Amino acid sequence: MSFKRKMDRSVKKAGSNIVLALDLPFDPPQRLLHRSVKTLETVHPYICAVKINRQLVLPLGLFDGVQKIVNLAHDYGLPAIMDCKINDVGHTNRSIAECYYKAGFDAVIANPFIGWDEGLQPVFEVAKEMGRGVILLVYMSHKGAGEGYGQTVRDFKSEKLMPQYLIFAKKALSWNADGAVVGATFPEKIREIHAILETRVPIYSPGVGVQGGGIDSAIVAGTRFLIVGRSITLAEDSCEAARRIRDATMRCLEK
Repeated sequence: MSFKRKMDRSVKKAGSNIVLALDLPFDPPQRLLHRSVKTLETVHPYICAVKINRQLVLPLGLFDGVQKIVNLAHDYGLPAIMDCKINDVGHTNRSIAECYYKAGFDAVIANPFIGWDEGLQPVFEVAKEMGRGVILLVYMSHKGAGEGYGQTVRDFKSEKLMPQYLIFAKKALSWNADGAVVGATFPEKIREIHAILETRVPIYSPGVGVQGGGIDSAIVAGTRFLIVGRSITLAEDSCEAARRIRDATMRCLEK
């Protein structure tokens, strides 16, 4: 089953389009693993997938604590996304992706800055071989994102001047990516990128809540999945926070 189909099935089952960013602040490994597992156990009814970053991989180990979390997510029927932002030369990128896929991840996030030839082509190849997904990083959610992703550059193929993020959106289409990350903090960028991607490449938007991104503005602009972390993981009641955000999202989608 393709990654896109896994996500669609999970959304239908959970009645949610929330991807939990399980990016907890550093703790001793055993405590960090316990907190991660407890959070996932608590909020899993209100989410459709789990995203893990290097905050967990570095202290817990990929084939140790992180694999346990990925297996737990799968027990709940939730796809697992590795936010590694792959960004190296091709043979290294392939090895990175292969490691994460073998640990059980259903998709990886990669940075299109490095290009296709001897860049991300090997990642897409191993993803196809293993039946996994690749999500491209098109526009980040932090304030300084425009310094890189927002630059006006000359498109390599058309030689026209355009914003870097629009070029990346076009690459997401031509490379047949399984998703595109666009920060919920920039709904105007979501709207522009969605105009290119339409429904062919779903948009994943981090930055709701703590970073200032709004649920309604992101959904209306074209976001398919909201990636939510600290607004849930650092809440006094994570379960209630996840339920509240899920319900707010569903109300917006029903409008």
